Amino acid sequence: MYRRQIEVLGENNQLLLSQKKVLIVGCGGLGNIIATTLGCIGLEKIYLVDYDEIEIHNIHRQFQFRRDDVGKKKADVLAERIGRCGTEVEVIHGYFDENMDLNVDVIFDATDNFEVRKKIDLFSKKRDIPWIYASVEEWHGQVGVFKTTSFEIFATKKHEVKGQLPPMVNLIGSLSSMLGLKTLINQQDEILYYIDFREDLDIKKFRF
Repeated sequence: MYRRQIEVLGENNQLLLSQKKVLIVGCGGLGNIIATTLGCIGLEKIYLVDYDEIEIHNIHRQFQFRRDDVGKKKADVLAERIGRCGTEVEVIHGYFDENMDLNVDVIFDATDNFEVRKKIDLFSKKRDIPWIYASVEEWHGQVGVFKTTSFEIFATKKHEVKGQLPPMVNLIGSLSSMLGLKTLINQQDEILYYIDFREDLDIKKFRF
């Protein structure tokens, strides 16, 4: 099933992936992309955490949802769609709690919520688990890997995300998955990318 992937990663890394569990916090735009791509790489298990229901305005950028899904729980629908590749998917309804008793190898932030990210960072540091940060707003986005560096370096004022473009959500979600994949096979250091499409494509890279 994973022949073309094994040509890139090798048998040993594919075996490693088959023993890995991940947690995705948020099942909206970023969560859809991250869960869809990770659901097809041969992981042992994916946990999905989300409290929300699908609304009509979600559908244009949350690609696993359809009009007839409106009113259903995002995590339930997403779990059903990504589970077709064979990876076990467990849904946790509600808000992320830094005291959750979960044994995972990587955490993915797909929340668009600064306070939840701080909780993810706390959870991560207590358990020595790397996490992938992702954020999208208008024409730009950020994505990065946190291991030992504290998310407190992003101490900024809270603000509401103004809007999101589907291609930008897709791009950042895919990059998040790629960084997560490399982290799972022990080939990724801490890093942060800032990607800006407001004029010409501008990509900045920061190492901690």
